[in-house]
Amino acid sequence: MKIFKSLALSILAASAFHTAMAADPAMSTASASVASADMTDGEVKKIDKSAGKITIKHGEIKNLDMPGMTMVFRIKDAAALDTLKAGDKVKFKVEKADGAMVVTAIQVVK
Repeated sequence: MKIFKSLALSILAASAFHTAMAADPAMSTASASVASADMTDGEVKKIDKSAGKITIKHGEIKNLDMPGMTMVFRIKDAAALDTLKAGDKVKFKVEKADGAMVVTAIQVVK
C-alpha cells in the first residue's frame, strides 16, 4: 500500500510541475537554458552507424574537464545517427559510462 501512495504522490507532483511549466513559458525557457548549459558545441566529422559511433570536433567538455579536440564517441541512441551527417554543427552531452565516453544527447544547431 505504501508503494501505491508513493507512486500516486509522484504522479501528482509530476503533473503539477508539467502544468506549471505549461502555464509559465519562462519556466520552460529556464529549464531549456539549464539543459543547454550542460551541452558542448561541436561539429560532426564522421558517422559509423554499424559501430554506433560518431566522430565530433568539439570544444571544452566541462563536466569531464576535457579540452577541445576531435574524438570518437559511442552514442547511447544509435537511431540519432540517422538524423545527422558530417558537417552538422551540434550541441551534445557526453558522459562516462562503463569506461567509455558516451553521447547521451545530441541536437543539430541551426
